[in-house]
Amino acid sequence: MNAQTTSFSITGPAGALECALDLPASDQFPEPRGLALVAHPHPLYGGTMDNKVAQTLARGFLALGYVAVRMNFRGVGNSSGVYDEGRGETDDMAALLVHMREKYPALPLALGGFSFGTFVQSQLQQRLITAGSPAERLVLVGTAAGKWPMPTVPANSILIHGELDETIPLSAVFEWARPQDIPVIVIPGADHFFHRRLQH
Repeated sequence: MNAQTTSFSITGPAGALECALDLPASDQFPEPRGLALVAHPHPLYGGTMDNKVAQTLARGFLALGYVAVRMNFRGVGNSSGVYDEGRGETDDMAALLVHMREKYPALPLALGGFSFGTFVQSQLQQRLITAGSPAERLVLVGTAAGKWPMPTVPANSILIHGELDETIPLSAVFEWARPQDIPVIVIPGADHFFHRRLQH
């Protein structure tokens, strides 16, 4: 993502997982404000941790003073294993969280995801809620409503969606968000991948 990005690997449930870490600027943030895990889009359709929307999400967290970490799900890039329909990918993200908590045990946690990554992060949030240690905030971009069995999410979740999303219709996101009374931030003119709309 930038010259300061650090690559590393952890051992996940299916083997090695390729990861990338970015730290907030020390001159602006002598101490990080939080820890953010960012999940990429669908592994079978070219989704990787280098996806431009996932990287933009990480940059947004960095700008707020968060330690931002991304990971290639199993079977992507140099990560071992094969695609597992979201189940194993949630296990992968949980393993990354355990690893990062060893380094940053007390930082407030945020989970960010794009497309398929929103399903993974919402599933992880459900696990964390059950365990009594939920993330303080979810940021879901191109939420996979209607594509995947998205669980309910906390009321303070941030939902961002493209007006012209052809992969996950905005109407499907509204139908999922409406019963939860969660606002949806709509980016005018944006498609699923936010072409020419990433800075909005």
